[in-house]
Amino acid sequence: MKKKIRDLFLLGVLCLGVMQSLLAQNVVVKGKVTDDKGEMIPGASVTVKGSQQGTLTDAEGVYSIDVAGNATLVFSFLGYLKEEVAIANRSTIDVVLKTDTKALEEVVVVGYGTQRKIETTGSIASVKAADLVQTPVANVAQGLQSRIAGVQINQNTGSPGGNVSVRIRGTNSINGSSEPLYVVDGIQISNGGGINDVSPLSTINPNDIESVEVLKDASASAIYGARAANGVILITTKRGKTGATRVTYDGYYGSQKVNKMLKVLNAAEFGQLENEVFKDNYYANPASLGEGVDWQKVIFRKAPIQNHQLSINGGSEKTQLALSLNYFDQDGTMRGSAFTRYSVRLNLDHQINKKIKIGTSILGSRSISDGIQTGSTDIGNAGVVTATVLGAAVGAPPTLQPYRPDGTIFPFGEQGNGRYREVTNPLSFIEVLNKRSITRILANLYGEIQLFKGLTYRASFNLDQKAELYNFYSPRSIVNKSDLTDASGSASKANINNLAVLHESILTYSTMFGKNHSFKATAVFGTQGEQYNDNIMSAQGFPNDATQNEAMQLALTRTVSSFRSSQRLDSYMGRVNYGFKDKLFIDLTARIDGSSKFGANLKYGVFPAISAAYRLIEEPFMKDVTWLSDFKLRGSFGLTGNAGGLDPYQSLPTVAANGSNYMINHLYVTGIDPSRIANKDLRWEQSVQTNFGVDLSLLNNRISVIADVYYKKTEDLLFEKTLPMSSGYNKINGNFAGLQNKGLELAVNARILDGALKWDVSANTTINRNKVTTLDGGVTSERFINTYSLLKVGEPLGIFKTYVFDGINQTGEAILPGYDGRLGGQKVKDMNGDGKIDGNDQVITGNPNPKFIYGFSTNLSYKGFDLAAFFSGSQGNDIYNASRLSFENPLGQRNLLEGVVNRWSPTNPNNQYASAFQAGRLPISDYVMEDGSYLRCKNLTLGYKLPAFKGVQGIRVYVSANNLFTITNYSGFDPEVNTFAGSNTQIGVDNFVYPQAKSFLGGIQVSF
Repeated sequence: MKKKIRDLFLLGVLCLGVMQSLLAQNVVVKGKVTDDKGEMIPGASVTVKGSQQGTLTDAEGVYSIDVAGNATLVFSFLGYLKEEVAIANRSTIDVVLKTDTKALEEVVVVGYGTQRKIETTGSIASVKAADLVQTPVANVAQGLQSRIAGVQINQNTGSPGGNVSVRIRGTNSINGSSEPLYVVDGIQISNGGGINDVSPLSTINPNDIESVEVLKDASASAIYGARAANGVILITTKRGKTGATRVTYDGYYGSQKVNKMLKVLNAAEFGQLENEVFKDNYYANPASLGEGVDWQKVIFRKAPIQNHQLSINGGSEKTQLALSLNYFDQDGTMRGSAFTRYSVRLNLDHQINKKIKIGTSILGSRSISDGIQTGSTDIGNAGVVTATVLGAAVGAPPTLQPYRPDGTIFPFGEQGNGRYREVTNPLSFIEVLNKRSITRILANLYGEIQLFKGLTYRASFNLDQKAELYNFYSPRSIVNKSDLTDASGSASKANINNLAVLHESILTYSTMFGKNHSFKATAVFGTQGEQYNDNIMSAQGFPNDATQNEAMQLALTRTVSSFRSSQRLDSYMGRVNYGFKDKLFIDLTARIDGSSKFGANLKYGVFPAISAAYRLIEEPFMKDVTWLSDFKLRGSFGLTGNAGGLDPYQSLPTVAANGSNYMINHLYVTGIDPSRIANKDLRWEQSVQTNFGVDLSLLNNRISVIADVYYKKTEDLLFEKTLPMSSGYNKINGNFAGLQNKGLELAVNARILDGALKWDVSANTTINRNKVTTLDGGVTSERFINTYSLLKVGEPLGIFKTYVFDGINQTGEAILPGYDGRLGGQKVKDMNGDGKIDGNDQVITGNPNPKFIYGFSTNLSYKGFDLAAFFSGSQGNDIYNASRLSFENPLGQRNLLEGVVNRWSPTNPNNQYASAFQAGRLPISDYVMEDGSYLRCKNLTLGYKLPAFKGVQGIRVYVSANNLFTITNYSGFDPEVNTFAGSNTQIGVDNFVYPQAKSFLGGIQVSF
């Protein structure tokens, strides 16, 4: 019996072995892959599960593969759900892939609600959260740069936490703001400020952001009425998700350094120049001075940057929570500059019952910025330019020393027998206390109730509270001993508080009529109040530096000032969305805004818009076009407003204490003067915009193309009109100007590979043409903003009008009348040929507006590895490199750029660099006009995701290089520059702005 059992067991094992052998034998499997509509799918991936073996279907959707009979095949194609099929020794397997409807169901935020992406009729662009933080940014706007067609973002300064200018579809104002409106979880905030200010957006942690939508055309942005002419950027922060609690840590640490230093004269060359200028042979043997001190190396440094974020996300079916803590710290590449931010975010949503939901979003941040003065706005004046740290470093004599033997800063007036008293040691600027501390709370509390099926009421209460403390102290220790007086040492302290409170009531009704008609209506009432106040104390004349600005009562003189303002905005908005068969969509929007800032005759403005979209892909005649996945046409027309340029009380007659002193009873008394004439018709700037767009998806959504053309006319621009002095006022602020923008936007995204090796690319480009249509209500057609920038009807904003450089005055040449020329000095062209030089010889010599801007990125991943690269660029814009007017002018006492070593002399009659001449000045000409085009590698990142193990869901480590290289012909520190920061009329000017940094960092992301 036992023998029989043993024999049967051996027989069974033998049979199993034979069966396994048969199954393991390779078979040739053939078949076809079709979609759920019966259409063949060419290029579908057919792979063996658990291996790299695979093939693709041919043009007829047919495949053939030689595999083991017990294998499993995986069929996939972009836009379709994967299908796994066990072979089981079959030789023919036909597969039907089902369409992945996620592409059709993708949702975007549109303001006061969401829409499916296919339903959008306006021009709306989205950016993923991962793209925003691909580069180490302190500011959400920095993360958007070059990622969206139609949006031009300039990093005005490389200072940590520094300001950024954002222009959506061109510049839309002259004297008002052209910055877009930002809406963070329903809270409306604005960006602004000068070149040395901290960006308000830097108080918001980019790592907290889930998505960003940019509303570009009137139909998309008209829901924000009088604040929407410059476009709207909607920021949604990360919210809790149902499921197990997930804890993540994301951190990086790296080092930064300046991209470029300017080449200047060394000590030997500088000594020779000084002897030529002053003809005093001060440096008896200049050649013996050697290289001397490189002052740029003294002020620049390698600087650390780090970011750490801990996030908790999870929740039940009823309650979801998202909590994050963040610490960001960035030292500047220039000594004395730094930016630190601490932030906490809490998003909480709770479903009380089936009909009632409540929630809150709270973002608190504390940021500290140590700043230094850069970017002088005084053009061609070397003395003023060297009153900023970067100008002082370039102009500092290399023959002088930075420190005394005891290690303290050595003022230049105490060196060289006081010869260089008018030049400042660059390190002195670093010793100045210039600190801003900002505490900000953004809070949103909402309640939502479903009144009945399809009708929802939502009430939200929003708070934006910002408290800023500014501390300044310029110490006595940096003053030359011979210049010290009782008034030395200056200080100030400013307390600035902003409070904005917004309530919105939102009714939303959504329903379907039959199977084909969708209808959605939204009604909004909002009321917003804003208050601003500041208290500023300043003092001069301290006995010592011991207390800095903390004991101003010790100062010899003290002054105080205070200011307060308030404003209110009431709004009513209605929007109707209609859809037919996922084929035709129509949106109607209207908003009414009433503002306390507007004139008495125009307190309310109406902002309507209409848009429509038509998805041709749903038409029967398109069904045979298998290579086309989606085809949508869009069109819109609407009116939006810009109240951002209106400060409170501008429509009213006002008086101010301007410091005028009157003698009354032999005593000086400060008087109050009339400061503004009333304008009852003062109102918002308004833009009328037309947009036509097309959305295409090709090859089963493998490639997507979005193209838009637009025309935007902005009227009633704020502009100062000159008044006759008999009126008692010299000007009035009113709606006296106009602008026009028109352009083309193109964005392309492609998934090139979608197998084990994944590769996708994206690119966008924008062409915008801007011009002034009217000035002064038609009274004038041209007005200088400064000595080189011009406003002119029919021309773009910010154009340069200067003399034309014509070389160097050579021996024997005649000097034209009207021109203060000299032998060896620069000369300019007589453009009108009248034999003299005057203002009529100035012509348009440059345009700071680019011909087009662009960006592109590529992402590769294979198994656990990922590689990403991102590039941005600008083409065809001019930069007025005003710093060269100061530092190619050999006037003495200041160092110069390297090229001046080849300056004109009787034995070196070159035709570019002027001769040495004490107190000389170069004419304002196109001599310093340069091409500002550039291509920049913004980011290059290599990462690896380690396999998960017990207790850890995933670990990714990465290294990243940022601002890795820049291809440009521009000679300055950085082609992405503007000394006048967010100005609409003075753009493309470089007068030594804080340059951007190159950084290298490593990071880790861990999920538990």
